[in-house]
Amino acid sequence: MNLSKVHHVAVIGSDYQRSRHFYVDLLGFEVIRENFRPEKNDWKIDLKLEDMELELFIAPDHPKRPSYPEAYGLRHLAFYVDSVEQTAKELNQKGIETEPVRIDPFTDKKMTFFFDPDGQPLEIHE
Repeated sequence: MNLSKVHHVAVIGSDYQRSRHFYVDLLGFEVIRENFRPEKNDWKIDLKLEDMELELFIAPDHPKRPSYPEAYGLRHLAFYVDSVEQTAKELNQKGIETEPVRIDPFTDKKMTFFFDPDGQPLEIHE
């Protein structure tokens, strides 16, 4: 087997404008391509952040994400940052709420969470 890295992660959103604005305008992802898929009645937006790709599927008729208790499957996406405090401050200035900064008990590094427009947990971690 020759697995070498994660190629992409896929996230489902409910509102095209809101999700695209959040990931592109606020978080800084670059759009690789956008396509409406009439057979599925959804949008697929391929995004890039350095060497990471994110597939964003936008369809208003999917069920909402369960939160507590958490369901099986993808738990969250985590982004490496140089400074959790500075990044949290920048997110807050853009109107994105973050949880209090805390220390990861296993890595002893700072971390915190915030959420996309559909409640997908996103983490920043040093």
